[in-house]
Amino acid sequence: MSEWTSLETPTGRIRAWRADPHTPPRGALVVVQEIFGVNAHIRELCKTFADHGYVAMAPSFFDHFEHDVQLRYDPDGVARGLELVERLGFERALEDVHATATVLAEHGKVGVVGYCWGGTVAFLANTRLSMPAVSYYGARTVPFLAERIEAPMMFHFGERDPSITAHDIELHREHQEHAEVHVYPAGHGFNCDQRADFERHSAALALEHTLAFFRRTLHPAY
Repeated sequence: MSEWTSLETPTGRIRAWRADPHTPPRGALVVVQEIFGVNAHIRELCKTFADHGYVAMAPSFFDHFEHDVQLRYDPDGVARGLELVERLGFERALEDVHATATVLAEHGKVGVVGYCWGGTVAFLANTRLSMPAVSYYGARTVPFLAERIEAPMMFHFGERDPSITAHDIELHREHQEHAEVHVYPAGHGFNCDQRADFERHSAALALEHTLAFFRRTLHPAY
């Protein structure tokens, strides 16, 4: 079952999209959006994780400012999304992630997975909230790489991503030597089938790695 639910945060009530598995949960995941809101792509990702046994919730961060922001993958959508995440800030996003994780804690250990801007939020949820985390093409992570990871960490990158250079990827390996780093023959946003850079094989392989990661870190004895 998937539906919108209400989420209390330190700075007010927002919504979150929640998907529950049909079987007893193996754990739970906070799913962190791109800059485009909790759109059909993010909601489908929640369903995918629920299909694999996790309670998945995606907090709708932009509800702090306006209701039901779902932006297109076009220049106007990018401009508006960048404006909104700058207004939100990482600290407030992490408060929302923590609030979501608190709700989900009754279902077992909680991890976080994020995409694009959300990939950086996922990394910071690891270093600052000690949550096992998977980051997909987090282009804003480099300035924070001096922060020490506090839980298992996995990164996914596309080798043709213009916003994350080969040098940037090497910096991740250098500063986060205990994290897993996977690089695919793809561009930015390769996991999203609404983007021009969608690369089906890379997306499938990244999901396989991600699910294996959460099996190891959230329920190793399941």
